[in-house]
Amino acid sequence: MNNSLLTVKEVATQLKISTSTVYRLCKRGLPHIHKTFGIRIQERALEKWTDQDKNIHLLAEKILQNALTNIPPSDIDKAKGGIEVAIQKKGRRRFAYGSVYQRKPGGKWTIDFRDKNGRRVQRISKHATCWEEANEALRAAVLREFYSENGIDREKRKIGFRDFSKIFIKDYAMVTKKSWKADLSRIKPLVKHFMNTELGEITPLMIERFRSSRLKAGNTKSTANRYIALLKKMLNMAIEEGYIKQNPTIKIKLYPEQDTIKERILTEDEEAKLKAASTSHLRSIITIALNSGMRPTEIFNLEWKHVDLTRRMITVEKTKAGRVRHIPINHELLQEFLLMKEKADRNPLVFPNPITGKPFTSVKTAYKAALRRSGLVGIRLYDCRHTFASRLVQKGVDIETVRSLLGHSSLKMTQRYTHSNDQVKKTAVGLLDSEKGYPGDKLVTKKIQDRTNSLIKSSLNSFISWN
Repeated sequence: MNNSLLTVKEVATQLKISTSTVYRLCKRGLPHIHKTFGIRIQERALEKWTDQDKNIHLLAEKILQNALTNIPPSDIDKAKGGIEVAIQKKGRRRFAYGSVYQRKPGGKWTIDFRDKNGRRVQRISKHATCWEEANEALRAAVLREFYSENGIDREKRKIGFRDFSKIFIKDYAMVTKKSWKADLSRIKPLVKHFMNTELGEITPLMIERFRSSRLKAGNTKSTANRYIALLKKMLNMAIEEGYIKQNPTIKIKLYPEQDTIKERILTEDEEAKLKAASTSHLRSIITIALNSGMRPTEIFNLEWKHVDLTRRMITVEKTKAGRVRHIPINHELLQEFLLMKEKADRNPLVFPNPITGKPFTSVKTAYKAALRRSGLVGIRLYDCRHTFASRLVQKGVDIETVRSLLGHSSLKMTQRYTHSNDQVKKTAVGLLDSEKGYPGDKLVTKKIQDRTNSLIKSSLNSFISWN
């Protein structure tokens, strides 16, 4: 066995890491010798140190993590791009180890990197819904190339569901999702059911039993679907991290939700009653929702600097998906903003809480009072957003434009909000009658009424003559 002294640069080349990573490894226990001309590492000591590490795949992962930030001289780490840039150019985000991009807005995310042979690889990430998730898929792909190039057999690691759920919430949900609290709430029943069952032992039958238990507990089918969607996301991440090889939720079919969708579109009469029964600030919130399609939380967090009355444009920054969108201001909305602007104080928020000066978190009390005074039942504030979308579709606006205004990432989500009411359906079917020369609704109704009166009169005459 050769016992020659290696320089830091030679060790970095041998391990395919950066020199700064070698210095960090020396501080963490890598045997080395201090010379007047620098640090030297015995080749025998280096080999012994790596062989004694039973968790070599974990060491390699740490090495790669450092390498990704220090741009090591490995072929797979010479992928196009450099350190992540703050400005996203044409939908592409660049990292030291590759890049991620969308071919079109709202489309699938693609990862772009170099394999161990230096060949460029462009692959669609099936499960990524945002650039952060695509980055995780990119990192996992580069990591697999690293293991393959260095002949490291990455053994299947075992982990319990409870332990993995903590990793999921802390390292993924809390970092990448604004709605992580909803995930935390839903993950508790999952942990209670699966306990610390090893991820590889979870079967479709166990998942079906969990879903059945949620229905027995009073959850709707749509709520049960949300649990399965969260579980599916968790197990997909477990696959990426090497804990399991396949996702058992693939064999689980979600419940149909068409019957559970709350379809409630306001008529013009209901809109007038609701506004008349509302306080001034609630009436303004309803007007903005009906004319912009903004979510209640987006309205609560709206600031005056994002309302351009000159260009007549609203810029929505704090969105559910984290993507900025722009909504034009129509005439009714312009008049409402002008009236509000006259009464506004120095607070940057359009709707500041008068007590705290911070954004409202809810207006449930004021809204329930308005419903009670108006005599309306079953109308939610969120239904104003539904109404906005449905009215646009009824006016002939294409579904893609509606999707963009609502801020949805897919057309499928938009279609849930664009329901035609019964009157629109009647009008649509009535067009067939007009083409064939049949009388209109009013004439048909009159004929039916006349026929009914004639039958009643005939019956009375028969009764009189019989007596």
